[in-house]
Amino acid sequence: MGKTRIVMLPASEVDLTKVKYDPGEIEAPHITGLLLKFFVKLVEMPLIGSLLIGHLKKQNKMNQMLRDTLIPEPPMFRPEFPPQEPESGVVFLKEDGKSEDRVESAVECLPQYDPSSNSNHSSDSTPFRYWKIRDYAYSYRSSLTTPSIVAEHVISAIEEFSNKTPPTPLLIFFDADDVRKQAASSTQRFQEGKPLSILDGIFIAIKDDIDLYPHPSNGATTWLHELRSVEKDAVSVSKLRSCGAILVGKANMHELGMGTTGVNPNYGTARNPHDLERYTGGSSSGPAAIVASGICSAALGTDGGGSVRIPSSLCGVVGLKTTYGRTNIKGALCDGGTVEVIGPIASSVEDIMLIYAAILGSSPADKISLHPSVPCLPDLSSSHENVSVTGSLKLGKYSDWFNDVFSPDISNKCEDILNTFSETYGCKVVEIVIPELDQMRTAHVVSIGSEAAASLSPDIQIGMDKKLTLDSRINFALFNSFTAADYVAAQRLRRRIMYYHMEIFKKVDVIVTPTTGMTAPVIPKSALAYGESNIKVTGNLMRFIIAGNLLGLPAISVPVGYDKEGLPIGLQIIGRPWAEATVLRLAAAFEGLRVETKRPASYFDTLKGN
Repeated sequence: MGKTRIVMLPASEVDLTKVKYDPGEIEAPHITGLLLKFFVKLVEMPLIGSLLIGHLKKQNKMNQMLRDTLIPEPPMFRPEFPPQEPESGVVFLKEDGKSEDRVESAVECLPQYDPSSNSNHSSDSTPFRYWKIRDYAYSYRSSLTTPSIVAEHVISAIEEFSNKTPPTPLLIFFDADDVRKQAASSTQRFQEGKPLSILDGIFIAIKDDIDLYPHPSNGATTWLHELRSVEKDAVSVSKLRSCGAILVGKANMHELGMGTTGVNPNYGTARNPHDLERYTGGSSSGPAAIVASGICSAALGTDGGGSVRIPSSLCGVVGLKTTYGRTNIKGALCDGGTVEVIGPIASSVEDIMLIYAAILGSSPADKISLHPSVPCLPDLSSSHENVSVTGSLKLGKYSDWFNDVFSPDISNKCEDILNTFSETYGCKVVEIVIPELDQMRTAHVVSIGSEAAASLSPDIQIGMDKKLTLDSRINFALFNSFTAADYVAAQRLRRRIMYYHMEIFKKVDVIVTPTTGMTAPVIPKSALAYGESNIKVTGNLMRFIIAGNLLGLPAISVPVGYDKEGLPIGLQIIGRPWAEATVLRLAAAFEGLRVETKRPASYFDTLKGN
């Protein structure tokens, strides 16, 4: 007897009142150490491997969704956005203008700077807070310190982190002399009274899958530099350099971005500054950790499956995933994909706004195909107007999904600040329903996996896949099992899920969720040498992440507190296409309501050198 074929109703005919929450169960073993090595050998055997991967896909109903289901929608091979309503209370930016000018416009959007805040950072009478970019800029302009002096603090902190027991490598490629040279040039500009922008002398790390000349881009592999040379900076990096930023080196990451913990046997695993026995989250592990530790004011990461937002949440900092196509991704290893973007990580929303202003600007091709709206920022300089605009916004919350977390501390903390926010600003929180969350996860796995496998295919043909870490080899065994028909089916699902979200955004301005379903996991000792495969942890970390990537929506993670073990918890705000200004406005408002802040266990005061 043949298989039963499932026929989906067109998305426009689905009765949302009858939709029941069904995230789907992720079924896969947790494997680490020598057992992982043995499992990889089995997976890569022609017959046994196919059976194992086939069983894994059957357990997770992947074939049922992709091959046994009639999906009526035509495929959407990259995000397609309908026209959007303009945002209120914003300042428009010239994306074709100079980065320095956009950054200056961003500064004018911020509340007035209070120099007295520069003196209470270490006071016992005030809560901990990170130094902001404007604190560094004020200190440089007031001759309280220089970029060269701060550079020595940064270099010392990086070396101390790398020499910790256990080792905590934040950077894969780092040249102290190059950092000193950049800092000396910045110091001279300040002495001459000619800083390039407020980012002049600000220390920024770049993830190892984004080109930073002359360093190689290995994507945390040990071999990619042998096949791919770096001739110049990525577009986003060159914009930061033109603003005078000091680019400290290439930050550690989960190999090729194919994981959410940040484990990396190749170079060592970056560790969470709040608890060195725990993961940072990934794949932008080094960027989040170097910001959370206070060493750098900001970092650039890439986000194809939460890779900016997950580590930002776990490390207690802010991470922005922009609308697909808002920033030019040329010069990143993932520049051919349909789910990835380059995004900033920083310790505060205002610093995110400054870095975002510097790097934004669609590629010529995306301007033609995606029709992006004019980029803008929220005008936070007028408190009265900002409160008025914020209070007019509607926040969507899918309660069954919101509360589906590994630890209730997460949903409770997010619920508490959401209630406080609603009471403070008078915002309306609207209950929503999002159908087919399990299908969305499958569509994302097939999309990012197929695109990653295609980009690596020439290298696999010459045997480079055997040089990958063990968990990467399992991932690519799964990815290479997807067929062209699977990929097309996933894109049909993408269109369905885009329809549901666009209908939701007719009723609300944003969707709010916890950023992750769990706080930072403990690093198994056996994972340090061989890595690990823990799909259930991945599922918990990615539970709320996927819409931003599969649908290309802007989203931000902002810290809102801690669990009972003192580990950071993040709140995620997902916006309409091109609505970064609304997402940033709300993130700043939530940030302002946060009561509890803790100094990370591993923290360096690189401004004062304490």
